[in-house]
Amino acid sequence: MKKTLYTIISLILAGSVFYSCKKVADFKNLTSAVVPLSSPISNASCIGLGATSVAIKGTMLAGQTYTICGNVLINPKDTLIIQPGVTVAFTGNWGLGVHGTLISLGTKESPVYFTYPGVTKTDQIGANPTTDPAFVGKWTGIIGATDCNKIVLKWTHIEFAGGNPSGEIAVISKSPYPLYFQNPYGSLVLEDSWIYGSVDDAIRTLGGQIEMFRNTFEKCGYTGGEALNAKAGTVGDFAYNVCIGIATNGPKNSNISAIPGVPGSNIRMYNNTIVNCGYRRSAAGRGGSLNFEQGAAGNAYNNIIVNCKFGLRIVQNPIADTANIRYGYNYTYADSASVANQIYPSLAISTAITSAMPTDVPLPSSFLPAGWAPGQTYTANTSILHTNDPQFINAPIPLPAGAKLADIVTVGTYNFNLKLTSPYIGKGFTGFSPYGLEKSTVPVDAKYGVTEFTLPGKDIGAYQTNGKGNQHF
Repeated sequence: MKKTLYTIISLILAGSVFYSCKKVADFKNLTSAVVPLSSPISNASCIGLGATSVAIKGTMLAGQTYTICGNVLINPKDTLIIQPGVTVAFTGNWGLGVHGTLISLGTKESPVYFTYPGVTKTDQIGANPTTDPAFVGKWTGIIGATDCNKIVLKWTHIEFAGGNPSGEIAVISKSPYPLYFQNPYGSLVLEDSWIYGSVDDAIRTLGGQIEMFRNTFEKCGYTGGEALNAKAGTVGDFAYNVCIGIATNGPKNSNISAIPGVPGSNIRMYNNTIVNCGYRRSAAGRGGSLNFEQGAAGNAYNNIIVNCKFGLRIVQNPIADTANIRYGYNYTYADSASVANQIYPSLAISTAITSAMPTDVPLPSSFLPAGWAPGQTYTANTSILHTNDPQFINAPIPLPAGAKLADIVTVGTYNFNLKLTSPYIGKGFTGFSPYGLEKSTVPVDAKYGVTEFTLPGKDIGAYQTNGKGNQHF
């Protein structure tokens, strides 16, 4: 009997150790004060006290709407988990400041919304940007502090954000962005999500390990702003994203404000579809598609660039880390001579020294003058206009009658999947790995990390015929 009792106790203890180890393994990348899903947050009343911040932690429950009437903060050792189908409705210019950890677990069937209620989207072609609520900043945004451990957003909409911070949010950041991250030792994951509208950049990072896969960015930046403006040692991947109607660029990478001892900025930008960007940028010579600036490294492969103001910019002054940038297999469609003349931006106009790669489409020799060198101004052979159609299922190609290049700013009813007759199918370069996979930065986890490191695609652009690319249809 004593032996049997001893065996039972041993088994119980062994099971407890197993469970404890499993629990530690599951949450090893979170702060020690993870809030379990059994700590529900009530939505019975409005959360907030105006500019005076209110602490928030626990779990927002699936399918519920939470009304926010003031600034809210996640404290350094706390976690806020948002279950599928939650709507977080900001009633004024308030923000969510993150010192600890934010996890938003939307799904394809039940996405999460961070929004401002009662606003009507103006998605028609040619909508006036001066009266468009997308460029006003109705609420502040999700603002990560320097001690923010982790922000993970999956299947999450962020709409109408970018208002000026107030109260303790303004202490974290005086600049307004829908999504801001500034911990060089933390991680930011954005997957299968949407950012609609911003006053400036949709996402600004000052360092950190980022993974941004399969997202859609629309109407970001009023007179300037990128879908992603990465600085100061930001490393990771920006892949399978759709960027449309951005004021300046889709992704931009710079190592300005680098922190000593932190690796330099290095982002791999691949398999993106970037459409009609660069036309609200007020400064001359800026804007368009993809940018590498001061001291930044990385790569740019397999991107489709449609009617953007400038092609890929490898900036000369201050110079990017040109020794550690690789690019090619980028495909450009142009309806305008102005676009064709800046597929390779010039040093005089745009401080760029991008090389023409023989794997690019259109073939550089088909439109560049003989003897052209990187950075030189050129007049393109106009025979390339309206050619190299990627054959999207439904897209603004050619430019709709009566529309200007600046008028295409939202996805609307467009479908950027490739037809099975597209010449871009099977033309992608797959001879590299995602940065995060190669360097083992952000963990793979269905809830607390990146769902997967989506490998470079065999097809050009954000949508793949094998179904592994962008999931927004």
